[in-house]
Amino acid sequence: DLYEHAVKCNMASFITSTGALATLSGAKTGRSPRDRRVVKDAAAAKDLWWGKGSPNIEIDEHTFLTNRERAVDYLNSLDKVFVNDQFLNWDPENRIKVRIISARSYHSLFMHNMCIRPTAEELRNFGTPDFTIYNAGMFPCNRYTNYMTSSTSININLARREMVILGTQYAGEMKKGLFAVMHYLMPKRQILSLHSGCNMGKHGDVALFFGLSGTGKTTLSTDHNRLLIGDDEHCWSDNGVSNIEGGCYAKCIDLAQEKEPDIWNAIKFGTVLENVV
Repeated sequence: DLYEHAVKCNMASFITSTGALATLSGAKTGRSPRDRRVVKDAAAAKDLWWGKGSPNIEIDEHTFLTNRERAVDYLNSLDKVFVNDQFLNWDPENRIKVRIISARSYHSLFMHNMCIRPTAEELRNFGTPDFTIYNAGMFPCNRYTNYMTSSTSININLARREMVILGTQYAGEMKKGLFAVMHYLMPKRQILSLHSGCNMGKHGDVALFFGLSGTGKTTLSTDHNRLLIGDDEHCWSDNGVSNIEGGCYAKCIDLAQEKEPDIWNAIKFGTVLENVV
């Protein structure tokens, strides 16, 4: 159904010869860090790093609610929206329940792959999520609203446990937004959240690979002589190392079967290829 809706409703989406869903994210083909804002309430003012050099750009509660209402109104105007109820963190003692509400079916498929899927029983008993994303990225924000500098705005409210996306359809905003939330929540539980790849040897020896995006974490993690734990986001607690995600987020530029066979072979039915030519 997600495939059918994507192909039927978006001329930029098609099914590749290997069965993967290829699609385009529109004008924004990467993340927009200068357009991401965090509500600076009393708790966030104390807990987060602000100021020069910080990735946290402030927004007030009123402006967040203005953008939230705009996003919800847009989603409510559609004939169909897509809702994912899933988990973050494979450590059962420290997993987070997330709900993603989106307008584009490929966003739903992307998060279906990237987050951890509940069992049928877990889904029946899912209850209230710990964090919710309203992805109205097909609709722009009002550029004349306070704190806005473009038609794109990604807003995080840690107190309300919500994120609002306007003016960008790039799926990575959802993934990275949730990772930012985990960086906030996990240290409060004395758990270290890590931007790293991770794998394990046959004797239980675990290796972590650190680096910025595009530096080779996924490639190093998918060594076929070792067991893959995850390629990008992890938690390190007293219980051990656990993957935050349920899927792999790999760059496809210069991808070759000989160099990265696991990633190459993953490009099949159910996989999303975003902005790949």
